[in-house]
Amino acid sequence: MNFAAIFENNEKWIAQKLALDPHYFENLSKGQAPELLYIGCSDSRVTAEDLMGLNPGEVFIHRNIANLVVSTDNNLNAVVQYAVEHLKVKHIIVCGHYECGGVKAAMNPSDMGQLNSWLQTLRDVYRLHKTELDAIQNPQQKFDRLVELNVREQCINIIKIDHVQRAWYKTGYPKIHGWVFDVRTGKLINLRLNMEKEFMEVRSIYDLKPL
Repeated sequence: MNFAAIFENNEKWIAQKLALDPHYFENLSKGQAPELLYIGCSDSRVTAEDLMGLNPGEVFIHRNIANLVVSTDNNLNAVVQYAVEHLKVKHIIVCGHYECGGVKAAMNPSDMGQLNSWLQTLRDVYRLHKTELDAIQNPQQKFDRLVELNVREQCINIIKIDHVQRAWYKTGYPKIHGWVFDVRTGKLINLRLNMEKEFMEVRSIYDLKPL
């Protein structure tokens, strides 16, 4: 890795931005008001702003292995709380991607040390949908489907979060969306999940609003 080249690229990037707008960094430093919270995978091939065509300041981002929403993850919960309560984001996007290494590892159980506890959430997704997944004969289609089902389950985990529910009842936001990025084609796929319907189906268990 040539670190000198990275800093040279940074200087070129600064020059490009200032050539288009001499006040670019002055304005950037004044604060952020993104309408989107993006929860994606840490995979180096999947860069949030690039695949959405957005600029710095337009999206608040959290990334981890396999785009998981784990109830005991203080990092994730802090990001969601800040995004919902302080930034007032209007949309939360959970974006998985095909060819995800974390999802592939969950499909092939083995002892992976420190990763075991993290991958347990993914293996739970497989367990919940085992009948559907085991009926898929094509390995690639099965892999892709688990990626999609994982996004759905993580969106459901989002609606369980207290900060999200409080904002929902108060403002009707944030809206929750499940997407998949196809690294084989570059296409961004909207799974068109109906999260209001999903919430109604689990409301008797997870609704935190006093009746």
